[in-house]
Amino acid sequence: MMPDLGKYAFAVLASYAVSLALIVALVGLSIARARRIRAELEKVEERVKRNG
Repeated sequence: MMPDLGKYAFAVLASYAVSLALIVALVGLSIARARRIRAELEKVEERVKRNG
């Protein structure tokens, strides 16, 4: 099912690999940031509940 890429096969496949790695890294960083922000928000909400 893979087309014949000829002499450009390495460049094309390497480009796909780099793109996929960057997408995975961005998703991972986004998830980590969301968790960190959610934890900070929970701390602030708890502080408001105690002082409110």
